[in-house]
Amino acid sequence: MATLFCMDCGQEEAWNSSRFRCACGGTFDIRQTLHRDDAERLKRLFDERLRHRTGVYASGVWRYKELIAPELPEEAVITRGEGNTGLYEAESLRRRAGVRKLWIKALGENPSGSFKDHGMTAAVSHGTAIGKSRFICASTGNTAASLAMYASWAGAAGWILVSPGEVAANKLLQTLAYGGTVIPVEGGYDAGIRFLTDHAEPMGVYLCNSVNPWRIEGQKSIVYELAHQLNWEMPDWLVLPGGALSNATAAGKALAELHTLGFIRKLPRIAIVQAEGASPFHRMVEAGERELTSVTAPLTRASALRIGDPPNWRKALAYAIQGTNGVTTAVTDEAILAEKRAIDRAGIGCEPASAASLAGLAKLVRLGVIHPDETAVCLLTGGLLKDTDALAALPASAGEAASPIPDSPVPLLAEAFAAWLTGPLA
Repeated sequence: MATLFCMDCGQEEAWNSSRFRCACGGTFDIRQTLHRDDAERLKRLFDERLRHRTGVYASGVWRYKELIAPELPEEAVITRGEGNTGLYEAESLRRRAGVRKLWIKALGENPSGSFKDHGMTAAVSHGTAIGKSRFICASTGNTAASLAMYASWAGAAGWILVSPGEVAANKLLQTLAYGGTVIPVEGGYDAGIRFLTDHAEPMGVYLCNSVNPWRIEGQKSIVYELAHQLNWEMPDWLVLPGGALSNATAAGKALAELHTLGFIRKLPRIAIVQAEGASPFHRMVEAGERELTSVTAPLTRASALRIGDPPNWRKALAYAIQGTNGVTTAVTDEAILAEKRAIDRAGIGCEPASAASLAGLAKLVRLGVIHPDETAVCLLTGGLLKDTDALAALPASAGEAASPIPDSPVPLLAEAFAAWLTGPLA
């Protein structure tokens, strides 16, 4: 059974509530009721579902439905077969990181090209189940594309708040192609999420940002699938990029549940990696502070990490840092782009934000935080073609000339859409 509860006052709500903020102003989370006796039964069930090729349980999210949204009616599930992403071992990347064993989880293989699909299928399915037909989010790009895709698939309306000039052209084009209605907002992602947290519910639209706890529940499936792929034997470290911190929250929560229920014997430690120009969470943890000081003008080439006031920082602190004895670090844009080039050259590929995980792992090994004899999984959160402008900006490897990039229509399209975004709204 799944119930909502306020992390501040303990107030509870039923699973089909549309409220994501408590009357006391606190944040809702979701509590799953399961017992250790369920683990072996569910392992067998999850194994059996691997045979499904179509339908709800072919999804790499809904395969684990009992751990995500057990009460949700099957007919309400809006799925595109998300999840089922590759787990790779690349020797060249292992050597760069400096650990004994390294796996790469390529979440960019999701239908819309990013990890956001894991959470968005849960959010849109929950909204559909409670009768919602208008969905909204603020986004740096990947959430926008994912929401537009799922809303279109559900036959619903998808509205997206973006800050002109701060979203990669490919992500904006993808959102528009899926039929999303793009609404310009000044102040970037942080301003958009603050507005929607206050006004989405009174407006009668269903909020699909990660302040919606069903987003977090869906994203737990990333760790469930990873653990399943590794036959429930976990690595020493799980390393992931940190923007809005929904993935860090979901990963920490999923690991705690799997460990408590007896699915896994070892609880990996989580390392959250932020870009130096957008690292409020790392700065808070490093300084031992209890409150986050936001960055008013976050700056990084990795646009998915360009968040100065991450809405999930309290949950990430509890689940990922305190819950797993986790750590944080920050890396330069130069390090991010260098590791992106290495990941691309390994034949996997990713968008810039994804490469922060490998850059962070290598840095933590150099600092002695992670021992060279330990094992790790790096999450790549978005696919190679999410930000093709970044390909032209990649530095050349030592001894290698930069490849010339042919003239591309993307910048012209970006300018055209930027002009459209700043025009009057219909």
